[in-house]
Amino acid sequence: MSDTPQLKASLGPHLPHLRRYGRALTGSQTSGDAFVRAALEALLAAPDQFQTGNTPRVELFRLFHKIWSSVADSVSDAPANWPSVSQVVGESLLSSLSRARREALLLTAVEGFSVAEASLILDQDADQIRTSIALARAEITRQLAGRVLIIEDEPVIAMHLQDLVEAMGHTVVGIASTHGEAVQLSSEHDTDLVLADIRLADGSSGVDAVKDILAQHTVPVVFITAFPERLLTGERPEPTYLITKPFEDDTVIATIGQALMMHREGEAQTA
Repeated sequence: MSDTPQLKASLGPHLPHLRRYGRALTGSQTSGDAFVRAALEALLAAPDQFQTGNTPRVELFRLFHKIWSSVADSVSDAPANWPSVSQVVGESLLSSLSRARREALLLTAVEGFSVAEASLILDQDADQIRTSIALARAEITRQLAGRVLIIEDEPVIAMHLQDLVEAMGHTVVGIASTHGEAVQLSSEHDTDLVLADIRLADGSSGVDAVKDILAQHTVPVVFITAFPERLLTGERPEPTYLITKPFEDDTVIATIGQALMMHREGEAQTA
């Protein structure tokens, strides 16, 4: 693609995403923008290097990485100013990952590239990308491991949630099927997260149980319910998240990770 105006037009829509990505890698918007600008200048100066077999978005990120990787090792271990990337992990967790794992995770989880596209951008084979992503997620899971209280009156669903939670590396401190059981278990165990249904076994309310728990200590809550309108149309106790039944396992896993990450980042900022 040697037509410069056409090249600029094809790249323009993708610049905001590249700026976000540049900030995540370099630690500041100023530094990230400097690399974005260098990539654009290099591409506009030699447009023939644009590989027309790839999409403009992949090509833009690929050229960015050619420039970034030449100096990345000298700045990849500077966590003091690392930005928060809430879609994946918080500041402290992101900065603890190696550069290769950060790049692979951010490209796929935040920027939405496929493994094949990330392979082109990073000039690595697909197996390397998959390994980096798996190792990054394993490290994040290890650092986020916590104690979870499940409030659910349907035994099959409760057991399924327990299996999901424990597979993520968390510990289930107990399963409650009523308001009273939930409040009692919360008072008996230190809890990092609550998964709660709204309608409980004895006709009591999971929302009321959560309100009583939050009155004692602050803990993130994920409501998993077949009656989302009861939260969407009223006052939802904070800090809470909402998943509608029937649910996908990946949705529960992602929401748990997000809830724990955001809560711990908030604690770190107020410490």
